[in-house]
Amino acid sequence: MKTEALDPRYRDLDRWPTELTVEAMLEGQMAAIAAIQSQTRAIAQAAEAAAVRLGDGGRLVFVGAGTSGRLAVQDGAELHPTFGWPTDRLVFLMAGGSSALTQAYEGAEDDTAAARAEITAAGVGASDVVIGVAASGRTPYTLAAIETARAAGALTIAIANNAGSALLDAAEHPICAVTGSEVLAGSTRMKAGTAQKAILNMLSTAIMLRRGLVYDGRMVAMRISNAKLLSRGRDMVAQIARVDADTAARALETAHNDIRLGVLVALGTSIADAKLLLDASGGDLRRALMALEARD
Repeated sequence: MKTEALDPRYRDLDRWPTELTVEAMLEGQMAAIAAIQSQTRAIAQAAEAAAVRLGDGGRLVFVGAGTSGRLAVQDGAELHPTFGWPTDRLVFLMAGGSSALTQAYEGAEDDTAAARAEITAAGVGASDVVIGVAASGRTPYTLAAIETARAAGALTIAIANNAGSALLDAAEHPICAVTGSEVLAGSTRMKAGTAQKAILNMLSTAIMLRRGLVYDGRMVAMRISNAKLLSRGRDMVAQIARVDADTAARALETAHNDIRLGVLVALGTSIADAKLLLDASGGDLRRALMALEARD
């Protein structure tokens, strides 16, 4: 595996001046991002397929072990506050369990029986989308989870850093960023991890875009949980509805801090009617605004 190979350029890394080692690591990080360039179509196709498959009740299931699993959980955990994606439509399967997020569990990544049992216990089925992440592309836990999920009818997406690996072959939508040898041999939390993080960010964001949870480049479905986000939400309502700050603030309060509903209320719609419009539009503000315009 290229991710495990020793790059002879860095054989004496421990003897280099610290600034040179940092420069080498930065070069590696930049190369990791460049490695994703060839995968933009694969990411887009996976996102489009996932957005359709999720329908009205499908779940996003993130699977991984070690660094890859932690990155997957981190990305998925951001979807509720950023896009309002329901927490009951998120499943996290981490080799070794949730405690493995903060400490290593030796042997957990090899437990294929646990992976199969967890996919089955989660009731993964045809409406779900399962995203498996593994730098090597052959982590037994992640591979078993993807195979079991696909057999159960779920849409499967694999993210790996070694071409031709078993995980990529097992999934319907393989995404492979070949990051090669690490500056520190085998430390895939570095280049491989950076590429995985970027891919996960792009994939999940593209899914949310296709689900209609973004309007004019704004996070209109985000959860307002603090003063900073309240101010941002008011600004969005004011800008989208083209109303003054006071009108936007009142509309958002009437909408119980739901920005999409706040926009509709600011445009003169009652809260009850706004809810009906948004529900009929599947939560897509653009569709709701078009329906409102057509009705007027």
